[in-house]
Order: sequence, then C-alpha cells, then structure tokens
Amino acid sequence: MAERILTTRALNRAMLARQLLLERSALPIPGALERVAGLQTQYAPSAYVGLWSRLLDFRRASLTMALDQRRVIQASLMRVTIHMVSAADFALFGAGIREGRRQWWLRIHRNELEGLDMETVAARIREHLAERPRRAAELKELLHNEGFPDFAWSGAGLWLDMVRVPPSGTWDQRRADLFGLAEDWPETRNRSEAEGLEHLVRRYLGGFGPAPVNDIAAWAGLPVTPVLAVAERLTLRRYRDEQGRRLFDLPRAPLPDPVAPAPVRFLPIWDATLLAHARRTQILPEEYRGIVFSTKNPQSVATFLVDGAVAGTWRYERGRVRLEPFAPIPRAIRQEVDDEATRLAAFHAD
Repeated sequence: MAERILTTRALNRAMLARQLLLERSALPIPGALERVAGLQTQYAPSAYVGLWSRLLDFRRASLTMALDQRRVIQASLMRVTIHMVSAADFALFGAGIREGRRQWWLRIHRNELEGLDMETVAARIREHLAERPRRAAELKELLHNEGFPDFAWSGAGLWLDMVRVPPSGTWDQRRADLFGLAEDWPETRNRSEAEGLEHLVRRYLGGFGPAPVNDIAAWAGLPVTPVLAVAERLTLRRYRDEQGRRLFDLPRAPLPDPVAPAPVRFLPIWDATLLAHARRTQILPEEYRGIVFSTKNPQSVATFLVDGAVAGTWRYERGRVRLEPFAPIPRAIRQEVDDEATRLAAFHAD
C-alpha cells in the first residue's frame, strides 16, 4: 500500500498543533514542556515567552515556582544547549544523548586528551557540588587550580549530570550559571541509553512530527544510525513528504486539516520550531532564515507568525512590543497582530 503524502502545509499545521501554537492549552507547565519536547533557554526569558504563547492564562511566577519546586529542570541537554524540561523527562533525555555526545566531544578534543581522564574531572566536580551549588566561574577556577586543562569544563556535563539551580536562569536572574548535582533533584534516577533513545524519538515526534529520522537526530544532536534503528523498531506511522522522503509519526498524533486557520503567535529567540531540523514545515520561510539566524546575530531574533509562518521580528522596548514586519501585513490580519502584541507587552510589564 502506497504511503500517504503529506504536503508542506499539512506538516506546518501538524507541528503548530503539537507545539500548542494553533490553540493555547490548559496543560500544567510540566505537561506542556513534555508535549513540546522541552524549550530551549540559552536566554532564560525565552521559556516564559514561549509558554505565554502556548498556554492559557500563563503567568511568569508560575514557571519560576515550577523551577523552585523542581517540577521543571533547566540543564544542558539536546545539542548541549540549555533546555527547560519536566523533571520526568530529564533523566530520559540525558540517558539518550549522553553516549553520543561524549563520543562527539572526544572527537573534537582528540588532539588534547593525553593524560586527561574525564571520569576524574566529573568526580572532582561532584565533590565540590556536594558541598553546595556553585557558579560556573568558580568551578572552572577550581578545575584550573587542580591542574586540569581549561577545556575540560566544556565536557564535564557529559560525564556528570548537573542542573541549573534557580533563581539562576529565571526571568528575574537571567544568567543560568549556578550549578547543582542532578542527583539531588527528584525523578533523576539513572535510565538506560535504549530507554532514553526511544523517549527522544517519541518526544520529538510528539512535539515536531511527522518527521524524517535525520531531523530527529539533528534536534537531539546524535548520529542518524542509532536514531534510525529506534524508529524502525517502534510501532510508528509512515508517510512521505512532497520530496518523497520517508516520515515517521506516533500512531495517534494529531494531523489537523491543512487549511486550518493559524492564529498570530509571538515566539522568543531560539524557539526550536525555527531551527534547521524543522525546515520541512516552512514555519520559517527560507528567504528570512538569514535574517533570523546569522553570524552577525548568533543569538537569533524574536519573531511573530502570521498564517503559520514567520512574518517579522519583535522586541520589547519602553513598555511596548515593537514590530518589524518583513512585508506589509494584510489589513485583515493587522489588528490581530497588534492585539497580540499589546497582550505580550502587558505580560512583560506584569
């Protein structure tokens, strides 16, 4: 039987629905983070804006409280970038990426590794963190004073699970540089790599699918081969895109009507819906990719969506959300854009 072909617009609407961008959700914060496969938070306020766009009646204090109560964990995970995830997802994500990322790190530093044992580095950091949480600068200095090369810190988190300790990495204290031992947090028991890889595949498809295996691997920061083995083993639906690429999906994941209307939504910097792994959905038209992501602007820019695609950038300034559209906004849509911008400005000022 021929596999169903999904158009680009169908893939766009599927991802918007799964990212809670077609309709705001009443899910609790940990459940929402699980639905969208975590939120990338090199810039801490991104999670707050991202959840505001996805959840009904979201308040900034709610996420800070979830971090304080350890129901949400902030740590370096997929692609060794900072994410906020549910406490339940943390250990599984970590187990799935750990070995692949270790091997990547060892390859990158293969000419500098003589005499360096990363297990010893991890053990020393564990001893320091067992006393109390410590700032990144302090941990780097401790390692330096003990004779470890400076680059050892860059791989330490691949041999020792660490979390970013609130209030560091929150709306009010944005630099996420206070580290603690993940083993002190709830629900962080060890899981197997096999469990973790399966969980990564399921979470990605639940948040971004249907998708080819290469996109799952790119999002996780892993080689394609082990991800493909998992996808082939799981009971998944199979489709094709308009280019003939094979797509995998969860059995009961939503596939909205491709003509479903998409409301105006505002996204923070580094929102994962715009990253290269999601190109198939054209939520970020290729002619605008160089504006949103460039070597001159590596932190990306905040964007807004019209009809399910990036239509411009925004910034909060002097109590207002200022818009920079890439093209004239149709008159029928402009009021919706302005109303959403006004609500976002009120969220910032809350």
